[in-house]
Amino acid sequence: MGQIPVGIKGEFRLLVTREVAVDFMGDENARVLSTPHLIAYLELTCRNAVKSLLEAGYDTVGTHVDVKHLAATPIGLHVKFMAEVIAVEDRRIQFRVEAYDEKEKVAEGTHERFIVNVARFGERVQAKRAS
Repeated sequence: MGQIPVGIKGEFRLLVTREVAVDFMGDENARVLSTPHLIAYLELTCRNAVKSLLEAGYDTVGTHVDVKHLAATPIGLHVKFMAEVIAVEDRRIQFRVEAYDEKEKVAEGTHERFIVNVARFGERVQAKRAS
């Protein structure tokens, strides 16, 4: 499966656009990075931090998210997503996650991912669909 050392870090940057902003409040000035998109990009940052360390045919899937969305980020600002491996136990990888926009910290928390064999995972998913 590959060795994942504690301390490995990942980073991803995103420009907040209309596509990742909330639109349900009805005021264009109130459009900000949505919490679901914030969490998705934190997860992606964690996944990408360790992907290159895994053997061919393996990847990770998210299993737990504990994130506080601390501040709103308006359309037009950039967000930096950061992840750091803080623990590894067999196939479980735990991350500390943070996000900052150009003004302040906007999120913090933890995320857990499991290493999976992609082919076997796909077989289990299809068996569930068929049952």
